Amino acid sequence: MAFAHLIRVWHGRNGWSHRVLPALAEALDLGRVHNSQLSMLRNGKLASPGPEVFLALGRINRLLAAEVVEGVLSDALRRKLADHPALLADLEASALPVQAPGEPVLGPGELLEVFVGLRPPPPAFDLRIGDVESRALSEALAALLTAGRPWRLCREQVLAAYPVNRRQRRERFAAVMAGQSDYTAAELEAELPELRRTLAALGGVEEQQLGPDQFLELLRRRARELVGGADGTAPDEFTAAIRAELGGLCKP
Repeated sequence: MAFAHLIRVWHGRNGWSHRVLPALAEALDLGRVHNSQLSMLRNGKLASPGPEVFLALGRINRLLAAEVVEGVLSDALRRKLADHPALLADLEASALPVQAPGEPVLGPGELLEVFVGLRPPPPAFDLRIGDVESRALSEALAALLTAGRPWRLCREQVLAAYPVNRRQRRERFAAVMAGQSDYTAAELEAELPELRRTLAALGGVEEQQLGPDQFLELLRRRARELVGGADGTAPDEFTAAIRAELGGLCKP
């Protein structure tokens, strides 16, 4: 299940469909992994994948780490994918490898070790969130990134700090910040690295000062603090609060 989570987060962080990795393996002759195998891995339903699966995924991971620097594809990789424009476009949009900051990239052997439980996934790929918890964390995230201010007063500043350019993800992020919707657990897990960068940018701190585990714990602590607020206030208490806002306009 840890490996399934790693694969889901890898796809989610890059915004890839499940066809990207198999197509990349085939186009660059890095091994073979079928769409069905990848789908089963994502859902934790492939109990004993063959070694060719880890060989393909590990080779792809190492290639991305070596041939994509700060989001820019090398000329050599572009030439190799010249006959695959759709795949090239996917990688140009995002091509992040599975790699912990400052640590060697995971190859076939390391990915196999994660699968069998001999090695933990990199922290940023192992922050599992429950389906029920994601709603509370979405609320906490909005409260944290807006510093409790109304969304309309800080919208431009927060969106400027959010480091994702894809329109759909930016619109989804804005909806969560405005309280119009919540991230699902899978969405939130995939978004955590970018959300952490957003908070660091807004707070004027280095990203390294706020580790993935620290960020998630900060969200969870903020969610606990919000218990008893809008979602936890009893109806009579909420009514009293509204009456207080209305002042003398509303008499019992």
